[in-house]
Order: sequence, then C-alpha cells, then structure tokens
Amino acid sequence: MAWLKQYRATGADPLFGRPTRAHHGVAMEGYFWRITDPDTGRVIIALCGANVGPQGPWATIGLAAWPAGFLRAEARDGAWTDPDRLGVRGGTGAGTHTAAFAADAQRLRVNLGDDARLEAEFHGLRPWPHRMLGSSSVFHMVPGLNQYWHPWLLGGKASGSAVLGDTVWEFRDADVYAEKNWGREGFPESWWWGQAQGFEEPGACVAFAGGIVTAGPMRLEVTALVVQLPDGKVVRLGNPVVSPVRTHTSDERWSLSGRGYGWRIEVEASAPMDQAFVLPVPLPSEHRNVAGDLEHLAGDLTVRVHRFGRHVWTGHTSLAALEHGGLDRARAELRRRGLDEGLSSAPPVKED
Repeated sequence: MAWLKQYRATGADPLFGRPTRAHHGVAMEGYFWRITDPDTGRVIIALCGANVGPQGPWATIGLAAWPAGFLRAEARDGAWTDPDRLGVRGGTGAGTHTAAFAADAQRLRVNLGDDARLEAEFHGLRPWPHRMLGSSSVFHMVPGLNQYWHPWLLGGKASGSAVLGDTVWEFRDADVYAEKNWGREGFPESWWWGQAQGFEEPGACVAFAGGIVTAGPMRLEVTALVVQLPDGKVVRLGNPVVSPVRTHTSDERWSLSGRGYGWRIEVEASAPMDQAFVLPVPLPSEHRNVAGDLEHLAGDLTVRVHRFGRHVWTGHTSLAALEHGGLDRARAELRRRGLDEGLSSAPPVKED
C-alpha cells in the first residue's frame, strides 16, 4: 500500500507493525549483534549502519571484541536493507565480489580483512514478542524522529568463529542479542544505552536506550528499559507518564529506575573509562564516520525487579555492554588518548 510505504519512510511503524523490516527513506538504518560467552568471559559485537547520502548508499561497518581489545571500523561503499524481513548487506560497492557485512535473522558474516572476520549462525532464538506497539512504544508511531530503537532479539544461541587480529575464537552455544536503530541524519546530542546477558539465569536479558528525542518542535528526554525475565516474560517500561524511567548517567556509571503497570525495575551499572571503546557514528550526507560513542563491552550490571511490591528477580553480570554517546565526549576521549579526532579507538588489551 502506497500510504504505508510513505508512512514507514518517515521512520514510523503502525500498530502491530514489524520494525525489523527496512524503512526505506530514512538516512540511516543500523543493525547490531552482540555475542556473549559467559564460560570464557569473551564478548564480540558486530554492527552495520546502512546509510544514504548524495553519493548513494554506503555502510558503517564495525567489529570489536573483549578482552582482546580488538576494534576494526570502516566506511564502505554500497548498502542494502531488506524491506520484507530482517536483513542487511554492507560494503557492496562496485568491484566487490561479496559484501563485507551480510546478515539476516539466522546468520551473520563480517569480512574486513584476513585479521577481522566473523562467521556465526543462530538458533533457539527468543525474538521480541509481536505486540500492538513496538519496543519504543508510542514513539514508534511518531513520524520523523531523529532516532528509533528496537531490540528485536532478546536471546538465543550463536555458534561460529572469529578472527580478531592475532586471536582466533571458536564459540558454540554462546548467548546472542540483536537490535536495530534508525532515523534522520544526526544522532542526539547525548544518549545512553546498555545490554546485558551472562546472568546466572541463562534466559535473562536486559536492554535499555535513551536520549533526547526530537521531531520538529518536540524535544523530550526518554529512556526505554526492557527486561526479559528468566521465565521468558518480557517487561518494558519507558512510556511518559504511565511508566517513566528515571536515568542518571556518567561516563562510568549508569543508574535507572522505572515504574509502571505494577512493575518496579532498578538497574545499577558501572565500567572504568580506560576500558571504553571509542566507536564511530555515521554522517550519512558526508559519506564518512566520526568518533561519537564511548562503549564498554564488559561492565558490571545489577538489575532488581519487583511486581506490586513483591521481589521477582535480582540478577548480576560482569559482561554488560554500557554506552554513553555524544560527539564532544568521544572527541575529548580521543584527545586524552593522544589520537586524532575522527579515528576510532579500542582500549588496551586486558591481561588475563
């Protein structure tokens, strides 16, 4: 239907919509996977931003791992996103035989050189439940926001291998999480994000994302907080008024408290600055990436969940991803490390 295609081109989704499908018309559609292996303490992330600029489609591609301290991030010509289901290819420019990044709901492949590769297949997936509203609730229906967020995969298993510099990692039945974000050109002036698995209860998952949401004259600070309990029930807070989430964030600490629908969820997390990766964000119209994101791949996180005053679950993990984004903040950290602005940086290798 033409009206639906035009509506989704603004970034919005209707009731009972499927945000996993591409929103052709937005400046950037980002795809993100995180693989966590609690048995070894290893974590790997892979990302692809499918961007559209005056010179055509191009991709922001990244691969990073902890505790290897490995990071490879590049801008590659060419990108494609699937309008019918979850799917992305990046680095598909002229002269390339295979995409540098290719993924769908069942598999993921990254090839940024002989020393930066990832092959993974997924099974036992626990996707976001199909509800009337998406994971960003009513904001999914608002056209023209600067950013939308959808954690479409809250659990499952990943098996495969990775080459990360001098390190070769083969994994079997590691935890996997995946999400999307999309919107207009330009990230919020500040944002915060986190995701955690590796709890004692293997089915549990925590994810949150927040920042300054804008559309025309509207300007609102909002945080969405999602918890998948060990029994598989998914709880989402973050609707203004009815289930607000209060957030206090610094470069090394994250504190969230949300209430609504009888639920109370509190999250406390921390990670040292010297272990943060400096990751890129795209400027779609300029066909280039810039440093804009401080992300820890393995921090401490504790979550407490109550229902009508009764304790439901408390979980702790030391394998939480924690992020505090902002162009000025990332540039200042690069300068502190003695690196040029615009370059991405990994932290020092952690000693075993």
